[in-house]
Amino acid sequence: MRFYRATTFLFPRNYEWRILLICFGAVHVPLIACVSLQVVTGEWHPVTLITLLLATLVGTGLGIAAIHGLLSPIARATAMLEAIQNGERISHIPDGGTDLVGRLLHGVATAANESATRIEQLITAAQRDALTGIRNRRGFLDAAEGILQGKTNAVLAIIDIDHFKLINDQFGHDAGDSLLRALAKRLEGGLRRTDIAARWGGEEFAVLFPDTQLDEARLVLERLRASVALDSELGHDSWPVTFSCGLAPLRSFPELGDATRRADAALYVAKARGRNRLQIAEEEQVEEN
Repeated sequence: MRFYRATTFLFPRNYEWRILLICFGAVHVPLIACVSLQVVTGEWHPVTLITLLLATLVGTGLGIAAIHGLLSPIARATAMLEAIQNGERISHIPDGGTDLVGRLLHGVATAANESATRIEQLITAAQRDALTGIRNRRGFLDAAEGILQGKTNAVLAIIDIDHFKLINDQFGHDAGDSLLRALAKRLEGGLRRTDIAARWGGEEFAVLFPDTQLDEARLVLERLRASVALDSELGHDSWPVTFSCGLAPLRSFPELGDATRRADAALYVAKARGRNRLQIAEEEQVEEN
């Protein structure tokens, strides 16, 4: 490190040129020695000097090319370190052998992939609900932003488990947690692959139906609502499980906030009208039993 620090004044921003300059000076030592000897003795040998000069120039060129090639793995390692900072995964790990540079490349590549894996795990954890395993609100919004590009037909549904507080009070929070997990699994299993389901908060779930007309989304949710209401395994003892749902159409991601408000309002209407039903928002307030 001492020599490295002592030579930082030579091309302080370019390590490669610093090495090349030092090697260039080292290659010319024989030529300088020969010239110095002939100056001291006064005996000049032009042919020898010219031959030595040409050989020095050729050796310098070959040396520079070789050093440049030997330093290329360090440039690759630097690029991989920058990839680490950007959270990228290294798709190709160069084989550098067992020497110092090879160990450097392998170490950097391994660190880059481990870092990328940890970042991916953290992102996944941040976007997934710890209890149910499906998306949380943040994961839902991130996915919706990517899907709702431009103008399209989409439907947002807000689902709420009926009398969930009573289930917690009557059978305990473990039973409530088990019900949330079961309903989340039922949601993901009962929806289409293109649909996005998430735990919106508490006992509420959100579903986004991209490229879908309102009637299509309503039919999918009606089938799901009926299957949940008829499934005795979801309930506890003689207590049936049902859910209410509010639906709101939207056409782009900027409309998602307003669609959420309208779906919430429709959900409130569905609960006020007896629960275990779907309600469409605003002017299309059609009640479904």
